[in-house]
Amino acid sequence: MIVNLLAWVLLGLIAGWIANLIVPEVTGAGIWSNVVVGIIGAIVGGFVFQALGGPGISGPFSFYSILVAIAGAAILLSLAKMLQTRA
Repeated sequence: MIVNLLAWVLLGLIAGWIANLIVPEVTGAGIWSNVVVGIIGAIVGGFVFQALGGPGISGPFSFYSILVAIAGAAILLSLAKMLQTRA
């Protein structure tokens, strides 16, 4: 259980960091915000990919799951950036 949780945190860190490189200039993102954005992005990406007819997240360390998490985190950061510019 702990190892699985750590695997998802690591996936979130990787996905959040890469998404932060893709969608720059969102509020100063530290390591914990990258983890949170990555984990939430994995959930968002899973829903989006399933809605489009594809499989969602299959496990924390598959290449496909990392791509889905990065896509979801980039969507999440893009929405945050849009909301930030309107405020």
